[in-house]
Amino acid sequence: MSEKAVDVEVEFDRQVERLVELGYPELAGRPAERFGESVAPLRELVRSRTIGEHDPENGRVGFALVVTRRLVPIEQAMQRTALVGRSTPGFVDRSFEEGSLARFVAPEAVHVPDADAYLLFDVDRGEEFCGAVPVEAMDAIAGRERTVLTIEEGIALLTLYPEVLVKNKCYMLGGSRCGDRRVPALWISRNAPKLGWCWERNPHTWLGMASAGSRVAAV
Repeated sequence: MSEKAVDVEVEFDRQVERLVELGYPELAGRPAERFGESVAPLRELVRSRTIGEHDPENGRVGFALVVTRRLVPIEQAMQRTALVGRSTPGFVDRSFEEGSLARFVAPEAVHVPDADAYLLFDVDRGEEFCGAVPVEAMDAIAGRERTVLTIEEGIALLTLYPEVLVKNKCYMLGGSRCGDRRVPALWISRNAPKLGWCWERNPHTWLGMASAGSRVAAV
């Protein structure tokens, strides 16, 4: 799908419908109608903005609707992901010790809206950083006045656009940290998406660094 082909209102409605199909309202403890109403104000925000490049198969997305862990726990959100053409659900790697996901939050430099759901604009899975040292990739992204993705944002991108996660073009999520050297990442394992982590100074040829241009929440 090219940038010219995107009807932003139709695409926003598709994203909401996709989340409803995957059971997000039930996970959030809300009827589907109420879930739709709660994110409806974001539809107006999409209409008011210029959407950038939209080519999911090549890792570029104009915008994505992010539902945070305040509504849907990370583990359950991962279970609703899958690779293109496969049904095996995504999972959280057991290298995350019990309770550790709660400690992976946005550091001070990553400004995330105080909201249950918001919009992420101008998203790039960042394969240009495959093989780069993660901390250096994060510095480069900051220098471009862009922001690295959080765990919730990376899962949202994968949930709405499964085609972005492909062999040798997976991505790290430097916007969620827990105070140590671990950097969360999404890659492929056992024919399914896996949320794992890598060390901040260990480069991987198959892991880029995902980023976005901005985040916007409804007032």
